[in-house]
Amino acid sequence: MLGVALALAAGIGRTPAGQAAEAWYYDLWHVLAGVRYTPAHTALVVVDDETLVFLKDDPLAFWAPHFGKALQTIDRAGAKVVGLDFLYQVSAESWLRKLDLPDSAISRNYDGPLRAALASGNKILISHLVQPKSGEAQLLLPPPDQRYLLPRGISDLGIANLHTDGDGFVRQFFAFLDPDPGRPGVGFGMQLALRAADKDPLATGWEIAGRTWSREARPVAIRYAGPPGTVPAVPMSALLRGDASTNPAVRALKDRVVIVAATDAGSSDRQFTPYSRGMRGDQMSGGEIHANIVETILSGRHPGRMPAPLELAYLLVLIACATTLFFRLDPARSAFVAGAIAVAAAVPAYAAFHLDWIVPVAGVQGGVAAAFLLSLSLRLTGEERERRRIRQMFGRYVSDEVVEKLLSEERRPDLGGDLHTVTVLFSDIRNFTTISEKLSAHEVVEMLNAYFTRVCEPILAEGGTVDKFIGDAVMAVFGSPLAHPDHARRALRAALGMANAAGAFAPWMAARFPGRGLPEFAIGIGVNTGSAVIGDIGTPRRREFTAIGDTVNAASRLESATKALGWVIAAGESTVVAAGPGVRTGRAQQVNVKGKSERLAVYEIISLDGPVH
Repeated sequence: MLGVALALAAGIGRTPAGQAAEAWYYDLWHVLAGVRYTPAHTALVVVDDETLVFLKDDPLAFWAPHFGKALQTIDRAGAKVVGLDFLYQVSAESWLRKLDLPDSAISRNYDGPLRAALASGNKILISHLVQPKSGEAQLLLPPPDQRYLLPRGISDLGIANLHTDGDGFVRQFFAFLDPDPGRPGVGFGMQLALRAADKDPLATGWEIAGRTWSREARPVAIRYAGPPGTVPAVPMSALLRGDASTNPAVRALKDRVVIVAATDAGSSDRQFTPYSRGMRGDQMSGGEIHANIVETILSGRHPGRMPAPLELAYLLVLIACATTLFFRLDPARSAFVAGAIAVAAAVPAYAAFHLDWIVPVAGVQGGVAAAFLLSLSLRLTGEERERRRIRQMFGRYVSDEVVEKLLSEERRPDLGGDLHTVTVLFSDIRNFTTISEKLSAHEVVEMLNAYFTRVCEPILAEGGTVDKFIGDAVMAVFGSPLAHPDHARRALRAALGMANAAGAFAPWMAARFPGRGLPEFAIGIGVNTGSAVIGDIGTPRRREFTAIGDTVNAASRLESATKALGWVIAAGESTVVAAGPGVRTGRAQQVNVKGKSERLAVYEIISLDGPVH
């Protein structure tokens, strides 16, 4: 069972539903954590609504001079490298030439400021991978007259595509989309990070901040700094003003990787991130996501799953503990424990999240749920077997009410044997040998069945157990298997009821067997209270749940003594004392009981306060 639950817990994270659940928890940790750290390596220069108003007279397609001026201001501020998250497939100058307008200095030099900024180096332009509905994927590149100005050629290009999971959220990035250094296959964020770390982008591998990177197309989790707006941002309009060099926000761009990107209300470059969950969740601009990717690379820290052996050990410990509790507790409490563990599993996962470990939660919950259901199934199957066994064992000797109450109790009888304080009752028919000699075998059986049917009713009515029939004798036990604090009083009440039943049975005998010369029908009853061993006793092929011990023997001897004493009911002193007030006794006598060296105080039972069944 543990193996099944463990396999389910380990495998649930590989299923679509399990991955969706784990992703939900992963996103929740981001929302709960809020701002996780202050970005130390990146900053944004944003084309926001303020910038659009500032440059409202110029179409965006003709912003090349403004971008050039902004890039030069960023250079003067001392930025390490600048990434321009805008893709123009044709320059303004080329487009103007297509219109066949008269040649002029303006049309020839319109893009001059941008060309100068690109030629100065430390600029990364974006390319974009697109997949037409028909045909192979294509890489959209900046216009040739911009690419030719880049000092490092394709090493000054970065692919800006963001990787989305199946639910449309950006949680991971690809540092490389094409391992061939001869093609422009480096991700935008990775290209910026390589330039900031002064690494050769054409190499086959790098070590940055203690982590090794190779040209492999594998997903890496983004270590987001916080919700949208966490990465410091400066409006591009601030860089175009005359006081830009003295602006503290501009001067703070020193030694940072600066990404120029759009964040205005009309921008379509917005993506869902883990911080997009919840009522107040918002999408994050593509430029800020790229900034978080750069932070992830340059910090040398990114979230990762637990190593498989450690994760398996973690799941094993939790599920093993849960399974142990499920078998020790009743189903209701087990369900509560299962729910508590499912909720508590979030605590170590959230704590590990702050250490950049991704610890499973849905896997734990699935494994615990499986362990609970499997244990419940096994317990119900075993419980049903146990219930059938108890019904089979006790159903013939106790009332249905006693059986149901016995089954409803948490503590079942110890069939292996246990010591209990009980009251034992024995009764037999007077002159049974003489009666049986005067009746046929069939008539004896008929008589006994009719007699036992009547005489056992008071026993069952008082919650006693008809332990066995020994010829014409009846042995009953009160106080086991169902414990009754007043077992002695119940036994005396049953004895009086049996005596009444025997008196009512005498006319039946006379009417059923007239003229047979039968002695008058009468019974004797002995009752004694004390300790007895109760258990399932016998051979593997023939067993019975019974009581043995000195108390049982004494009750049998007291029943035998009623013949000499001339009493109907003889009870030991221990029974009279245990029964409490209201017991009316007749004669009292000290008798010698076979098997006991001391004389036993015996009382004749006349009546008992309260109704007698």
